[in-house]
Amino acid sequence: MNRKTRVAVLYGGKSGEHEVSLKSAASVLRYLDRERFEPVPVSIDKQGRWQCHDLRRIESANTESLPIPVDSPAIRLEPQADGLTAILPADSTAPAIPPVDVVFPVIHGPLCEDGAMQGLLELAGAAYVGSGVLASAVGMHKDIAKKLAALAGLPVAPYLALSRRDWRRDPAGWGKITRDKLTLPVFVKPCNMGSSVGVHKVKSWEALDEALTDAFLYDTKVLIEQGIDAREIEVAVLDGDPPTASVASELNAGPQHEFYSYEAKYIDQDGATVDLPAKLDAAQMERVRQLAIDAFVALECSGLARVDFFLDRKSGAFFFNEINTLPGFTAISMYPKMMEASGLPYPELLTRLIELAQERHAERAGLKTDYAG
Repeated sequence: MNRKTRVAVLYGGKSGEHEVSLKSAASVLRYLDRERFEPVPVSIDKQGRWQCHDLRRIESANTESLPIPVDSPAIRLEPQADGLTAILPADSTAPAIPPVDVVFPVIHGPLCEDGAMQGLLELAGAAYVGSGVLASAVGMHKDIAKKLAALAGLPVAPYLALSRRDWRRDPAGWGKITRDKLTLPVFVKPCNMGSSVGVHKVKSWEALDEALTDAFLYDTKVLIEQGIDAREIEVAVLDGDPPTASVASELNAGPQHEFYSYEAKYIDQDGATVDLPAKLDAAQMERVRQLAIDAFVALECSGLARVDFFLDRKSGAFFFNEINTLPGFTAISMYPKMMEASGLPYPELLTRLIELAQERHAERAGLKTDYAG
């Protein structure tokens, strides 16, 4: 009898999206096919400490957010000759932990989905779900992602990228540049942050400095984007040969929210409504699905991604907004809901993502690492 594939479900992380990760990981554990997979809960707390937890203890909590018990053993990762990844107790006297076959990072935000974690997993020799170092870093960096998307021919709305150093040096000058190039309203966003953390809708120029001050708490680079009277359209992309796109969905922020903010996404149960599928005509649906695949390919993604667009209510034009290479997996997250609406239920989606991770790992393992002449 074949043994089950051991899957390290990695959650937590040192980012502003730590709590979102705890919810995502709880859903992954709940729906993972236990006939095929043996989950291994691995967490990173807000101080950066790695721990491996007893599955029965984690599941017995039966909460919507996975706990991080402080008394679980601290661990480190180490590659093995057989292609597996060892999870070793940091304390050599602690009991041994069997190696894992795949790491499923259910973590979001900086140091989690921006290539830093992916680089560590590469060094550890791990097969892991999602994009590699390059696509993860590019996808998280909204400025670079937009530039590369534009080079690939995707439509991108006007915006400015501003470093904290330049802003502090000449805030009045940058205020004038913004007023000259963009019109109200504008959106201010940290460049390397997700889940709408630190995002502000600015409706008067007097409010720009306050929005920038807050956004710069989360990153050293900030985007000032042209506000568009637009509908928010999302598409889920799943890797394959070729990649496939889900039906699109549309997010409608509730009247109590200016836009689809962090509060609307994760705190307010009535923060938004969703049209799934989005109310698009056949041509629009085909167009945005193809644009999503184009973005996925252009940014060198693998595994999965959620691609977000604006649909201008006046012109009918789509604009690439951003790509999320490790989208949320909570019970109400749009990536799994869009895939399910497209015929791939949550448990089967998790299975396919793990298979893709193993396929990618095996393909990369077959590449030569030295030159023999």
